Amino acid sequence: MKGVVVLNIPAEKAWEMYRDNEIISKINPEMLAGAVYLEGDGSPGSLRLFKLGPAVHSYVKESMEKIEKVEVGRSITYQVIGGDLSSMYNPYRVTFSFSPMPESNGEKCIAEWKAEFEPQSPSTPPPEKAKDVALQFLKSFEKFEVSQ
Repeated sequence: MKGVVVLNIPAEKAWEMYRDNEIISKINPEMLAGAVYLEGDGSPGSLRLFKLGPAVHSYVKESMEKIEKVEVGRSITYQVIGGDLSSMYNPYRVTFSFSPMPESNGEKCIAEWKAEFEPQSPSTPPPEKAKDVALQFLKSFEKFEVSQ
């Protein structure tokens, strides 16, 4: 499952915003109230905890992620190993990527969210809500950037 949004900010800037716990915690606190590395610095093997905001509490309150792969300046892949999503899907692996948009002179980027998942039970639906929330959150990057 995947989704894409176009952001009116450079790919490098979007990447920096996603990787910085202090910045990502301020982008849209209604959706993401806080992020902290419990182990590591964001490199493969690091553990990152996301505390989600009130706008998504009906769906998921927190998510602990083990970072598996990082292509600096481009993408990060992690597996959710704790929190509400891990009780619904196992595995639940997500990749966020940020690519310069062709012919935008580096002013815009394509932000992609991609998930690989296995429902824990046959009645568990695909994570459409997680996709919608992730894309909405990514879209808020450009509003935050403009306000800085």
